[in-house]
Amino acid sequence: MSGTEITLVDIASRVLPLLDLTSLNDADDADSTAVLCAKAVTPVGNVAAVCLWPSFIPQAKQALSGSGVKVATVVNFPGGSLPADKVVDQIARALADGADEIDVVMPYAAVMAGMGGDQRAQDHLAACREACGPVTMKVILESGALAKPALIERAAQVAVAAGADFLKTSTGKVPAGATPGAARIMLTACREAGRPVGFKASGGIRDVETAAQYLALADEICGPGWASPATFRFGASGLLDALLGVLGQGPAVTVTAGY
Repeated sequence: MSGTEITLVDIASRVLPLLDLTSLNDADDADSTAVLCAKAVTPVGNVAAVCLWPSFIPQAKQALSGSGVKVATVVNFPGGSLPADKVVDQIARALADGADEIDVVMPYAAVMAGMGGDQRAQDHLAACREACGPVTMKVILESGALAKPALIERAAQVAVAAGADFLKTSTGKVPAGATPGAARIMLTACREAGRPVGFKASGGIRDVETAAQYLALADEICGPGWASPATFRFGASGLLDALLGVLGQGPAVTVTAGY
């Protein structure tokens, strides 16, 4: 795709249906959840999912009924430090309330510690996988905390071995969110998984140009037809406003793909 002229409108149109519109703020309440769900359904298409605290699942399910927008929630969030049985309970409650997707923070500190930590993390995630059943399980590696490429690669391999449906970069609760370097490692793990495994870029993605960089990586590593809502997501909040701004403009701004 290098050198191919595309527009920001083209990019925004591609990104919008891949968005997990997210709100995981301490001040979230019923009113903010209503606003989030209303924003998920736009005149130019709907987002893939909303991602919110477990307590707001029933409200979101009702608000988004019939829209095709999935309801995702988080467990073992944000530190990844709860014991597996507690996380399994969180998953069971979320599914009982109607969650369509579960974003689980892996016990990444175990991977960082070494000395059998990979196996402990894999066993933990395998229990989560069993609790999720057929429901999509996105595993948050917290790549900004792992930081080192070798640790990110190991964490990705652990998550894939435990049955992850998606590898997700970040919680958004540590200083370093998604980076192209971490994305490249994780997308390579998706490609080499031997089964369908998707990728979710989350943490600090706020504009269309940045989103385009991650799509270009996915096209390069996994193939130009690979990224779809079933395999690729952006976890963000402000990105939607940027997308709608581009899609609501008059003359399109031209950029070069793959920059």
